[in-house]
Amino acid sequence: MPPEQAQNAGVNPWLIATSVMLATFMEVLDTAIASVALPYIAGSLSASNDEATWVLTSYLVANAVILPASNWFALKFGRKNFLVSCVTIFTISSFFCGAAPTLPLMLLARIIQGAGGGALQPLSQAILLESFPPEKRGAAMAVFAFGVVVAPVIGPTLGGWLTDTYSWRYAFYINIPVGIVAVVMISRFVKDPPYIANAKVPPFDNIGFGLLAVWTGCLQVILDKGQEDDWFGAVWIRWAAFFLVTSFVWFLVHSWRKKNPLVNLRIFKDWNFAIGCCLIAMFGVSIYSTITVLPLFYQELLGYTAFTAGLVAGPRGIGSILGMPIIGWLGNKVDPRYLLTFGFLVFGLCSIYFGNVDLDIGPTTLLIPIVITGFALSFVFVPITTQAYGTLHNEQIGNASGIFNLMRNIGGSIGISVAQTLLTRRADSHQNEILNYVPRSSYYYQQRVGQIASYLGRQTNPANATAAARSQVYQQLNAQALLWAFVDVFRWTGLLCFSAVALVWLFRKVKPGRAPAGAH
Repeated sequence: MPPEQAQNAGVNPWLIATSVMLATFMEVLDTAIASVALPYIAGSLSASNDEATWVLTSYLVANAVILPASNWFALKFGRKNFLVSCVTIFTISSFFCGAAPTLPLMLLARIIQGAGGGALQPLSQAILLESFPPEKRGAAMAVFAFGVVVAPVIGPTLGGWLTDTYSWRYAFYINIPVGIVAVVMISRFVKDPPYIANAKVPPFDNIGFGLLAVWTGCLQVILDKGQEDDWFGAVWIRWAAFFLVTSFVWFLVHSWRKKNPLVNLRIFKDWNFAIGCCLIAMFGVSIYSTITVLPLFYQELLGYTAFTAGLVAGPRGIGSILGMPIIGWLGNKVDPRYLLTFGFLVFGLCSIYFGNVDLDIGPTTLLIPIVITGFALSFVFVPITTQAYGTLHNEQIGNASGIFNLMRNIGGSIGISVAQTLLTRRADSHQNEILNYVPRSSYYYQQRVGQIASYLGRQTNPANATAAARSQVYQQLNAQALLWAFVDVFRWTGLLCFSAVALVWLFRKVKPGRAPAGAH
């Protein structure tokens, strides 16, 4: 019996797909929902907005540490048992996040939640890849992509609705029923393959795990807090960067030389997997920067609420849902490199189109491009996975999945951080450029202030009209400068997607529907 079919004999693989997809969808959705609820969490727990951002940072740090180490825990305790434990921990900690009366208790619960959620994505992906026969793996990855791609898109909308209608606490409570259903289904339908059930597990790599925790933790904290503290202008960030580089280099040397490391980096000798990791990181940068920036554009410049902005950006999820069955069908018939080229090109062109926004657009102006971007994303995630794993042995998939998903998460964190930094710094740059062309002594500036002051003088106190008029002009200046900063981010994302197209053709061809190396 083929190894990829041995573990699910007598069980419909779509039941397995549903079981693990629930867990993945819940974990990815939680990050997006929590980001929307941050201002409400800060107010409820008597914390500042800067302090409340640790709710996200603490989760991401714990998540990043566990992600690449998940393969060892799966081999040690059994993949099914470990997955059930992770979903249980995630679900219980979600309750304590929602019930937290203070910020420290919230952060403790979020760290535990991040540790429980860290293994859900790689375990789910590995189980899906091994549960389906080779000719149906494209469809299986389309299901997995539904959780990974669609969840961040609908998260802000769902989070805004829950927060506005009920309370921010329900953004965490919503995980409880989903987690219970996932535990029941995983316990019933998922089985461990023989190579995991009979695995001889090496001793735990304490040094590797410690180094992994240091460099991933430092990286996430720097990315999340860098813009707030002026990056390397802050002493603590320079020290964090020092520990990041030192521990990362040590981790690379240790993991490459050790016979049985916690994370086996020798898998990067596989050319397709190495290229796949680069591309999935670029994919993470592109999708998360766009998901972060587009709602901010509607909120900060057009005055939309978080919920309304989520509704406007939400149709991207519709595009992804429409694209999933198509990519699941095409994945076994078309060279994945052509599908990837199409996905990145279309996503890049839509990003360039977003670069034509102005302050007069309506809520439906970008509807079609937003739907098309969601459709294009379906043609990126699934073929990358097919190509990256297509030349690996089944026994390598668990370790590869942890690394692969870590690269996507790191790419997402970089995308969010770069987008936020560009918005701030490019807005300042554009403001200076506008001031150079329209100084306060110019005729156009004086004329505009005079027109506004004349109008305001008839409505309010004439003595204050000039000062109020200057304030109005300055607000318009800020809005225009920020608009151009958004345009820069959109265009930068488009250029990144175009550069990814060149990288796609470094993949070695994998025949559609091909079994992993070593499968017989």
